[in-house]
Amino acid sequence: MSKILVGFDFSTGSAYAVDLAIDIANRYKCDLRLVYVKEKDQEEGPIREEIERRNAGVAHLLKGIKLEYVIREGKVSQELCAQAKEDDAILIIVGTHGMSGFEKNWIGRNTYRTIAESEVPVLTIREDFNFNKNLDRIVVPLDSTADTRQKVPHAARMAKLFGSELHILGLYTSENKSIKHIVDGYVRMVDNYLTKAEVEHVCKCVDVPKNLTVTTLDYADEVNADLIVIMTEQESSLASFLLGTYAQQMLTMSHRPILSIRPEQVNGLAK
Repeated sequence: MSKILVGFDFSTGSAYAVDLAIDIANRYKCDLRLVYVKEKDQEEGPIREEIERRNAGVAHLLKGIKLEYVIREGKVSQELCAQAKEDDAILIIVGTHGMSGFEKNWIGRNTYRTIAESEVPVLTIREDFNFNKNLDRIVVPLDSTADTRQKVPHAARMAKLFGSELHILGLYTSENKSIKHIVDGYVRMVDNYLTKAEVEHVCKCVDVPKNLTVTTLDYADEVNADLIVIMTEQESSLASFLLGTYAQQMLTMSHRPILSIRPEQVNGLAK
């Protein structure tokens, strides 16, 4: 059975990530594994005791699935991604820092690296997000790039499982009529796809006055969205992977959960 992984470090953010992960795993009927990445000289005994204590506290929430854990050693992003390969994971969930004080625009290097290196979608959740509401509305921004529609099957699958409404947001990044025509065409294709899949949805196209990220987040605020689905727009630079500017800004500025999908990730959640 494929698994959903949660990066766990005893922080408030990772505890929230576990709560949401259990809900998602129950709906996907996937087993769940917590991944704790320890430092070289850190003793495993106390870590195991605390994880097992916490797991016992949420065992009653599991609906026919298993909650397991593993302790690894090394760089957090590398170990999470390695475990995802070993487990044939369909999703990695990580909690991030809240938006208080100097951390307002910082989600952590490990989170960025995990998203950039992961071969499966990564869901990031801020510890200050309101978890007392259902996953009612999911925003899926579309632009004129060739990869933009690849995130739609993932979003549609999640929407059907949660009974969510998809908000397809066509973004006009230029006044050029040919660019707008491409966006309009993509939105129509997605509209047809979701209609046939019987996924509740609405479509809207808007001009982007200045910043793509701000326009997307403003719309998410307008509809009180619970999740935003984006592509990572990965580029290679020297020996490392960098997230595209839009993805970086979305992850930095959004207080809402973000599901990040690499181009060509056509498996996993879309199954």
